Amino acid sequence: MKGFELLNLFIVLLSCISASARECSNKLPESHQLRYHLLTSKNETWKQEVLNHYHLTPSDDSAWSSLLPRKILREEEDDEFSWAMMYRKMKNPGEFKIPEDKFLEDVSLHDVRLGKDSMHWRAQQTNLEYLLMLDVDRLVWSFRKTAGLRTKGNAYGGWEDPTSQLRGHFVGHYLSASALMWASTHNDTLKEKMSAVVSALSHCQKKIGSGYLSAFPSRYFDHLEALKPVWAPYYTIHKILAGLLDQYKYADNAHALKMATRMVEYFYNRVQKVIRKYSVARHWQYLNEEPGGMNDVLYRLFSITSNDISDFHVNTHIPLVIGTQRRYELTGELLHKEMGTFFMDLVNSSHTYATGGTSVGEFWRDPKRLATTLGTNNEESCTTYNMLKVSRNLFRWTKESAYADFYERALINGVLSIQRGTSPGVMIYMLPLGPGSSKQTDNGWGTPFDSFWCCYGTGIESFSKLGDSIYFEEKGKIPGLYIIQYISSSFDWKSGQIVLNQKVDPVVSSDPYLRITLTFSPKGAGKASTLNLRIPSWSNSNGAKAMLNGQSLALPSPDDRPKYASLQAILYGPYLLAGHSEGDWNITKTAKSLSDWITPIPVSYNSHLVTFSKESRKSKFVLTSSNPSIITMEKFHKFGTDTAVRATFRLIILEDSSSFKYSSYRDFIGKSVMLEPFSHPGMLVAPKGKHHELVVTNSSRAEGSSVFRLVSGLDGKDNTVSLESKSHKGCYVYSLKSGKSMTLRCHKKSKKPKFNHAVSFVMEKGKSKYHPISFVAKGTNRNYLLEPLLSFRDESYTVYFNIQA
Repeated sequence: MKGFELLNLFIVLLSCISASARECSNKLPESHQLRYHLLTSKNETWKQEVLNHYHLTPSDDSAWSSLLPRKILREEEDDEFSWAMMYRKMKNPGEFKIPEDKFLEDVSLHDVRLGKDSMHWRAQQTNLEYLLMLDVDRLVWSFRKTAGLRTKGNAYGGWEDPTSQLRGHFVGHYLSASALMWASTHNDTLKEKMSAVVSALSHCQKKIGSGYLSAFPSRYFDHLEALKPVWAPYYTIHKILAGLLDQYKYADNAHALKMATRMVEYFYNRVQKVIRKYSVARHWQYLNEEPGGMNDVLYRLFSITSNDISDFHVNTHIPLVIGTQRRYELTGELLHKEMGTFFMDLVNSSHTYATGGTSVGEFWRDPKRLATTLGTNNEESCTTYNMLKVSRNLFRWTKESAYADFYERALINGVLSIQRGTSPGVMIYMLPLGPGSSKQTDNGWGTPFDSFWCCYGTGIESFSKLGDSIYFEEKGKIPGLYIIQYISSSFDWKSGQIVLNQKVDPVVSSDPYLRITLTFSPKGAGKASTLNLRIPSWSNSNGAKAMLNGQSLALPSPDDRPKYASLQAILYGPYLLAGHSEGDWNITKTAKSLSDWITPIPVSYNSHLVTFSKESRKSKFVLTSSNPSIITMEKFHKFGTDTAVRATFRLIILEDSSSFKYSSYRDFIGKSVMLEPFSHPGMLVAPKGKHHELVVTNSSRAEGSSVFRLVSGLDGKDNTVSLESKSHKGCYVYSLKSGKSMTLRCHKKSKKPKFNHAVSFVMEKGKSKYHPISFVAKGTNRNYLLEPLLSFRDESYTVYFNIQA
């Protein structure tokens, strides 16, 4: 099968993901972050020092190649290739044949629609808004510049800047994401925009004339083939090729397929020249410079055309595994099936966090040593995107629920967590997992037009295909449908001649059941079919276990060293819960029973969340638990931050609170209340005494001093309130200067405006609110408010806790 010749040239062998893989890596920093900073640095001394160490070491293939008889004579120009293929056949003796196993098949994204009441739909809609914000001329600016065509407007920044060696990679992702989003939504404006991008790229390819297409000049490949430093040019080519194939697959753009074929022909010829000039081993050497998923995209192209087309860096290796999986599906070579299975088991058992994600600083470290890796540089988003592909393929092959469980957990916690709420184009590179972390630390949140990191590219793809793994079908005389993700959605199942509607009730902490309603509407006469529903491993809290090929799998711990045995994460079904914490992570359980130790927060509590504020010099200041044991007035910045969390309190109404109803916050006037800080459940605000500061203290120690009577503001304004101490009548919560500790001040019928202003506040809706999935974890020293990691924006959190009995 001559069509596989080019594919074989791009395969990095199994040794590159086994224990000997270090021999396949070069010494130049593989971290995308570090590479970007290196290439944009003005420190020439540092640059030269790093680049001087750039070299590649041989693989087993290159060692075999060196044994070629009469190598210097070059009697036949194809000797090198034939010799290399002989070795590959020795290692893979089986003939190419389609696997006999019956795989589950994808359903068309065109037939799946997400329910508008789901968090998945909200994430998809946020991403759609971002895709529509991006400008065609700015996206293709560097492509036009490289082709010698007139540019329009200005190029985007970040990794798409005209000086970035990786420019163009995001445009490839955009082609894929827009095609997937078109299939998911049929948004006509998006289709017009993505077609314009394809058209503009086509003009660039025609102008160049050779079939080459990229945002950077072809001399980058001259450097690569000469083993000179250059930033992963095949990585970008893979993204462009994949984007063009997705435009063909999901948007029926036949011209995009022709463009991809011309690109591959160009690189086929280029690779042949390298082999003739140097050797096959030379080609394998420079492919160590992160080739992305070149093997995968070439197998994809072959499956479409079937013609004769003529220390480990994590995200370098996962796409290669995905390519080997596609090779197995095309050829039936069992080695490539086992590679995917082994790889998934290895990563999941030794390198996976509770989120389902992997990597630290873009690398894998020692196995089962995750406890000491927890920090701000965990879980590169790209790796989650690619591991989802690996697990998805394994589920289609085996129908094992363990792979679907992994997919669900990684999708919810590792993908949905990287958007900043509903802000279009604001995503993160890494997902910090250290105690007191925040998503705004390290790289922080990107920006819509000046970031374009690799994780922006995979991010826009992930949020464009959220409906692609809910349903799978099994073809046959009696077709079968597999529902493996419980997401509100509809599916037009053409093989089964029905339209299925899946309605999933919102998950809340007060209801431990997952409630799903399936409605079937027949089309035509209807036909017999089977329905298969996944029973998640988390559906039974007692004795939950995962099974693979009939064998029990131990649920992995983050670290197998005894001193880290108490380091644990808390999940509610597939939702990883994070505690509002700025570094605390010790919990001494108050009860053995889980239901007594972790209790749900009633939904009704949101109606009692308040913030006390006052205006000063055109700025808003809010009552804040800032130490967190000290109460001060601080300037308010924005929602979704620690400032918002610290400025929110639950108003505990003491008099007949069970039957009390109100229509506005003014209805609380005259009530006796206590103030519980939002992120410190079980703690109360209380003064140390008259003319002393207010502190946050344990409710058991506060006694009566924590009770206040809510009265109309002493400043006489309609919208203000004052907090009078019940135990010290005539004494009020007082604040005159921001940043200073608030105190309890007393007076006897004072009419001084300064005092009355200092004890009057606007009481408004809380700056934060409880997520529907919210719990209190009770500890002997402090309690923690637990909420899904995906709900956090800039707030500090802790994922792993040191839990003591």
